Amino acid sequence: MSPSIDSVNPWLVGIGLNTILLGLAGIAPKKLLTRTGLFHAWLLAIIIWGTLGWQGYAVVMFYFLVGSGVTRIGMAQKEAEGIAEKRSGARGPENVWGSALTGALCALAVGLLNSGLIIPLPQSLVPSPQSLLLLGYVASFSTKLADTTASEVGKAYGKSTFLITTFQPVPRGTEGAVSLEGTLAGVVASVAIALVGWGVGLIDILGIAWCVLAAFIATNLESVIGATLQSKYTWMTNEVVNIFNTLIGAIAAVIFAWVWVIWH
Repeated sequence: MSPSIDSVNPWLVGIGLNTILLGLAGIAPKKLLTRTGLFHAWLLAIIIWGTLGWQGYAVVMFYFLVGSGVTRIGMAQKEAEGIAEKRSGARGPENVWGSALTGALCALAVGLLNSGLIIPLPQSLVPSPQSLLLLGYVASFSTKLADTTASEVGKAYGKSTFLITTFQPVPRGTEGAVSLEGTLAGVVASVAIALVGWGVGLIDILGIAWCVLAAFIATNLESVIGATLQSKYTWMTNEVVNIFNTLIGAIAAVIFAWVWVIWH
């Protein structure tokens, strides 16, 4: 009788599965990742599978596929206007970790807690540390997908774009610009990936609300950062801002859940 996938070391499964999948992605005619991006995505995917299994993997794959798809919306027009993502949207290592560093840290913390390699907190804590970290994990990708979708849809279809700090009209693609079309698309994207997280059992039904609310707050704060700080500091690249963005989303969702439990 052959062993089930659950009885095999998850790290070995992650290495084997992702070597095959990213090998196929490397020879595909349409490049979603650069050559070095492939390697870093391979490392990320192994971390996620090894710590959170197929459930965590489903969330990050949903983000990657949908995020890559929305990046290509109106690509010809955005390239003509000079506001398209570089490399026609192909992700490099900086994009991989800018989008997923917060999620990867949440996943590693869950793995360490479950393995007993770090001192576990009292089991009487409600919500449990693991459940809060899983919520932070889903919220980080909910936030990033909302940000990506809002930005790309806004650049492609935004009829009126405004600087978030002054509400003055600005050209599409301006750092810190927002549009109604992009904002609504971002909310839909955050709902979609939160539903995936709920569907695979990483978060509860209330967690969907925390992810969506946190994503909305974090995405708008990211626009404020883009409008006020990003041009002032050379080190504050889009990828660094993305890390702040996902971190804010994860922390906000955790705070919402924790406060809700205390008050109820």
